[in-house]
Amino acid sequence: MRKETPYAWLMVAIGGLMGCIAIGSVFSLAVFLQPMTQDTGWSRTAISSAMTLNFLAMGVGSFAWGALSDRFGTRIVVLVGSVVLGAGLALASRATSETAFVLTYGTLVGGAAGSIFVPVITAISGMFERHRALAVSLVSAGMGMAPLTMSPLSAWLITHMDWRSAQLTIAAIVWMVMIPLALLVRAPAASTDMPATHAAASEDKTLSVAEALRSRAFIVMSLVFFACCATHSGPIFHTVSYAITCGIPTMMAVSIYSLEGLAGLGGRIVIGLLADKFGAKPILIAGLFVQALAAGSFIYARELETFYSIAAVFGFAYGGVMPLYAVLAHDYFGQRILGTILGAATMVSAFGMALGPVIGGWIFDTFGRYSGLYLFSLAIGLAAALLAFAFPRQSARTAAA
Repeated sequence: MRKETPYAWLMVAIGGLMGCIAIGSVFSLAVFLQPMTQDTGWSRTAISSAMTLNFLAMGVGSFAWGALSDRFGTRIVVLVGSVVLGAGLALASRATSETAFVLTYGTLVGGAAGSIFVPVITAISGMFERHRALAVSLVSAGMGMAPLTMSPLSAWLITHMDWRSAQLTIAAIVWMVMIPLALLVRAPAASTDMPATHAAASEDKTLSVAEALRSRAFIVMSLVFFACCATHSGPIFHTVSYAITCGIPTMMAVSIYSLEGLAGLGGRIVIGLLADKFGAKPILIAGLFVQALAAGSFIYARELETFYSIAAVFGFAYGGVMPLYAVLAHDYFGQRILGTILGAATMVSAFGMALGPVIGGWIFDTFGRYSGLYLFSLAIGLAAALLAFAFPRQSARTAAA
C-alpha cells in the first residue's frame, strides 16, 4: 500500500485553497452582475452568457489541462493556469464592450480555471491509497468554500470601489496567492512497495488513451457524470428565484443557496469516508438516488423551513458525490493517464452543468412555474443512479471492453 506522507496531506490543503480561489473568482461574476449593468448599461443576459460560456470553456479546458498534466506534470500546468487566470480577470476588468467582456471572461477565465481541479486531483489521487476518497473529497470541500469566502470578499470590494477595480483586485489576489502555491505542487512519487495484489496496476501501461476513451467504464462514467450535473445544476441556479416566487424575501431565499453549500461541505467529508470504507461505486449510487429524490422534493416546497430541509439533504448529496468520479477514474484507469481521462469526463459533465439552467429558464418562460424543472431533475437524476449500476466490476485496465 502506498505510504501517505505528511506532504500528501499538505498537497490536499494546497489543492483546496487553490481551487477555492480559482472557482471563487469565476463565480464572483454573480456578485458583479448588478453593479456592472448599472455602470455600463450592458444587459444582464449578455453578462450572464459569460457564465454559460465559462462552464463550456472550463469543461474543454479540464480535458486539455488534464492531458497536459499527464505529459508535462502537475506543477507547470497549475502554474501556467494561475498566471492565465489572473490575466483573464485583469483583461475582463478593462473590457469596453459586452462582446469583449463575454469572450474574455467566458473563454480565458473559464479555460484557465479548468487548470486546477483535474491536474490537482490527479496528483493527489496518486499520493493516496487507503484514504484516497477522503483526500479527494477534502480538496473538493476546499473548492466548495468559494461561495462562503470569495463571494463575500467580492461583495466587500464592490462596496469600497467600482467593479473594474474590484475585479482587478481579485486578479491580483489570484496571482499573489495561487502562483506561490503552484510552485509548491508536487507530482506523486512512484510507489516502490506496492504489493502483489496491485501488480495489475502495471497493466495500465498497455491501455492507450484511445482505448480508455472507448471503454465501457469511461462511457458509463461520463454519462453518469453528465446526468448527475444536469440533475443539480438547474435547482442550484433556479431555486433562489423559485423561493422568491413563493413569497420568500430575497435575502432569506439566498440563504437557501448558502445552506446547500454548507451541507455540501459535510457531504464531501462524510461521503468520502464512506467511500473509503465501502467503495466508491455503491456510495455513488446511493448518493445519486438521494440527490434525485431531494431535487424532485423541491416541488413541494412553499415555506422557508421546507426549503431549508430539502436544501440540506440536496446539498449534502450533490456535494458528496462529485469527488467520487475522480476516485472511480483512478480505480479503473490508474495513474498514468488519469489526468486525460478525468479531464475528458469533466468536459462531458460541463455540458450537463450548462444544460440545467437553460432547461429551467425555458420551462419557467413557457409554463410560468418551475415544477417541470424539478420533475426533469428527478427523472434525469434517477436515470443517473440506475445507469451507475452499469459500471463494470473489473478494472478497465484489465478489460477495456
